[in-house]
Amino acid sequence: MLGTLPDMDRRWWQRIDRVAIADCLPLFLPALPFGFVLGLAITEGQMPPFIGWLTSPIVFAGAAQLAIVTLAGTATVWSVIVAGLVINTRHVMYSAALAPAFQHQPRWMRWVAPYMLIDQVFAIVILQVDRPPAEFRRYYLSAGLFFALNWQWAVALGMVVGPIVPDSWRLEFAPAVMFVGLVLIGIHRVPQAVAAFVGGAVGLATAGLEDRLGILVGAIAGIAAGTWAEYRFGERQVDTIEVAA
Repeated sequence: MLGTLPDMDRRWWQRIDRVAIADCLPLFLPALPFGFVLGLAITEGQMPPFIGWLTSPIVFAGAAQLAIVTLAGTATVWSVIVAGLVINTRHVMYSAALAPAFQHQPRWMRWVAPYMLIDQVFAIVILQVDRPPAEFRRYYLSAGLFFALNWQWAVALGMVVGPIVPDSWRLEFAPAVMFVGLVLIGIHRVPQAVAAFVGGAVGLATAGLEDRLGILVGAIAGIAAGTWAEYRFGERQVDTIEVAA
């Protein structure tokens, strides 16, 4: 009987891996066109192709990669750095939201996990924070590794396929569609909806600011609006709002 315990543990961890990967797949498929956009930008940019591709394992953040590859050679080094940092400001909010779950994780996990904290990973792991620490860690690592490994070949494939994709496919809209989908699947409460609407509207209105500062302005506005909505509506679900007569 004792000899079967390791097998039971192995099956249990494999089950968590399968659940994590199943949750990742619907979010990875919309990211493929984004990989093609990035691959095309690398082939048309000022960076040597291999250096451009290295932004995938080094930076591992699609929107920041696209900004870095696009601005490299046409803007100052500081502009490129500022653009990357501003675009990734949202990851500070991701970290704050997951901080309670990571208080129970070993130190090595707290060092390794931030590398894999991309938008898609956050969207699914935020729903798993109530798992026991060991299960949450396994789920997080399985999801993070899935995206980290598959993103590398997606960008490489984009470098090959992107240049031959017809313009009529309108791949330039892929990043926006992907992010809109990520936002929509995560909106269940009124404060989330208010933050998303206000942040998106302000970000759109300030899109013309230099160094992509409109993203930061929109994020701050969304946080402020979401905080007010949480004070006003609490944890109320979106579908429970009643329209006043």
